[in-house]
Amino acid sequence: MAYAYDPTNIFARILRGEIPNNTVLETEHTLAFRDIAPQAPDHVLVIPKGPYATFDHFSNEASDAEILDFYRTAGQVCKMLGIEPGEGGMGFRAITNSGEHGVQDVPHFHMHILAGRVLGRMLSRG
Repeated sequence: MAYAYDPTNIFARILRGEIPNNTVLETEHTLAFRDIAPQAPDHVLVIPKGPYATFDHFSNEASDAEILDFYRTAGQVCKMLGIEPGEGGMGFRAITNSGEHGVQDVPHFHMHILAGRVLGRMLSRG
């Protein structure tokens, strides 16, 4: 499958330094920053630095180093926020949306890490 990536999307612009962000953690292949419209007390976005449009695009085409770095960075963010369920934290939700039916707002693969309150059920039947 051919994946279309829009290099003018807001996350690409953040990665190029055109738009400021509140960085939580940055590594060679990944950037984690606070969401500007948080949906929970802790709401961090984790994005790969490469031009990947969706979860499946990233999973199928990113290098092993990019994939490992992305998921390790997401884990480090959870540790930094103190939200790991097994470490006395109350837990968190990690969400990635892909495509129109997944209600993806920004066409750059990203993971939302949300915590700090009870988030409710993820989906309702319907």
